[in-house]
Amino acid sequence: MEKEVFRCKSCLNLSTRPRIEFNDKQVCNACLWAEEKKHKVDWQLRQTELEHLLDKYRGRSEFDCIVPVSGGKDSSYVSYMVKHVYKMNPLCITINPPLQFEVGKKNLENFSNAGYNLMAITPDPHIMQRINKIGLIEYGIPMLGWQTAVQTYIPKLAVQLNIPLIFYGEDGEVEYGGTSESKNRMSYTIEYSKNIYLNGTFHKALNECFTPQELGMFSYPTEEQILKNNVIMLHWSYFENWNSEHNYQIAKEHFNLADRDTNLDSGSYTKGGQNDTCLYDLHVYLMFLKFGFGRACQDAGIDIRRGALSREEGIELVKKYDDWRPDPYFEQYCEYYQITRGELEDIFDKFANKNLLHKVDGKWIHKKYIF
Repeated sequence: MEKEVFRCKSCLNLSTRPRIEFNDKQVCNACLWAEEKKHKVDWQLRQTELEHLLDKYRGRSEFDCIVPVSGGKDSSYVSYMVKHVYKMNPLCITINPPLQFEVGKKNLENFSNAGYNLMAITPDPHIMQRINKIGLIEYGIPMLGWQTAVQTYIPKLAVQLNIPLIFYGEDGEVEYGGTSESKNRMSYTIEYSKNIYLNGTFHKALNECFTPQELGMFSYPTEEQILKNNVIMLHWSYFENWNSEHNYQIAKEHFNLADRDTNLDSGSYTKGGQNDTCLYDLHVYLMFLKFGFGRACQDAGIDIRRGALSREEGIELVKKYDDWRPDPYFEQYCEYYQITRGELEDIFDKFANKNLLHKVDGKWIHKKYIF
């Protein structure tokens, strides 16, 4: 028997979202966490935890910590806090994505010019493309190679360079809906990264198709290496009440963050997020096909939880934007993945959730809106 599909009664999260949890009033765990952060979390205690941690590692080596960055608002904010508020010396590392927007390149340049040590890494484009193509065709995850490298090679570098602390931005599972298991944990493990951030596809997609040499940047350090070098992977959102809009304002002020061209639709009403690569637009479209929600739903949920948007306003934005297809980039996608337009459409048809969507005039849309 099919499970009932419903939306959170507070925000607009759909029950199809992987790993999401709801209470008996059909309020999602992202909304419950937003309230818990206001009234129950001892932020002063977490601040003290952070200060003790930073004091322990400050000045022990050439760099005190690693901050993975994209040039976007959130990683720029974390870098700013680490360097200017807590007086650490971070090594900022970016994994260059394929099909990068010019605005993404400019934001990384602005980031570095603001006075940060930035290491830019480009994994073998041929291996990256092969992994991304497997991700697209087999799992509907078109950026699997890039997502993998961000999770694998940065901790591997931390081991090699003897830099114990890695500060990622937010824990999206906790903040936006997913598993809540790590909401009160300062750090997370390699297993958590494999199972949650790479959706358990890590071994299936990679190990059977590539040599160990080809997977150098796409394989994790061992648990033994992590423990021996005391590498700790953390989310900055554990230590403060995460606010993407605040992060955006800091990034605009201190890094001259540039927004995407407002003449280009991007599947949402916001400007300040995901300006790196057009592959992200394919990622969120496949998310819509598989689960019935897109980027506008995610953005509206964030704004509803921070009190900047009513649920009713969010509903109208979801209706307007959520099923947007990234047609302007289809030619680039086909060239990059070395597939035809027909094959790309077949992939969309393969992953479309037929319980929620039906195809009208060549486009997958909701059979009926669930609000």
